[in-house]
Amino acid sequence: MNYAAPLLRGTLIQRYKRFLADIQLANGEQITVHCPNTGSMKRCAEPGWPVWLSDSHNPKRKYRYTWEWVAVDQQYRACINTARANQLVAEALETNLIAELSGFARIQREPKVEDGRLDFLLHQDDSDDVATKAYVEVKSVTLLDDEPGSGAFPDAVTARGLKHLQRLLALKQQGYRALLLFCVSHEGIERVRPAAEIDPAYAEALQQVVSQGVEVLAYRVEFSEQGMRLARKIPLQL
Repeated sequence: MNYAAPLLRGTLIQRYKRFLADIQLANGEQITVHCPNTGSMKRCAEPGWPVWLSDSHNPKRKYRYTWEWVAVDQQYRACINTARANQLVAEALETNLIAELSGFARIQREPKVEDGRLDFLLHQDDSDDVATKAYVEVKSVTLLDDEPGSGAFPDAVTARGLKHLQRLLALKQQGYRALLLFCVSHEGIERVRPAAEIDPAYAEALQQVVSQGVEVLAYRVEFSEQGMRLARKIPLQL
């Protein structure tokens, strides 16, 4: 995905109220921007770190700018806009860039399931055979471990994420293919593990659903001046 215009550079002053952040621009102006991330943003929101903003060019929006990237530890670009993960995965699915999920005839976004929605339902054909369909849930990974190159998910306790694992397992047991895809939008992460020290229930559930046939993949994002793309598979440490 490419941005419509070059991103605006600034420096983080503070993130607060979950969805707001104060940014200082290069000319010294301070602005409040939208922060599109419901998580803790652990190790992604330190005051003084460089950030990148997108401009809506919409004068009717209360907050014209949206926080997109941050330079973690002043060196690794990471995308904190969690909505971008699904956009990147959708593009990769449409162009068959995810080898394990290539060759599907139709991609359905946000399919309804019994207790809500998942991110994608892939169809091999128009039949009703559940064996020809794959459900995919996407999670954005931005938490860099203290150990170089290692990333972890989640960055906070996630009841919603646990529910998604349970739903994927139920679908697998019904005969569907069920897959969890970690979209790793952080230049410093080269492998992914469950963050048992943050959410032990999620880590345990992940191990359980994998042992019962739910697939898990991790793909790294590549950054450029124009935007991002899902680039390559990286190892999982389950």
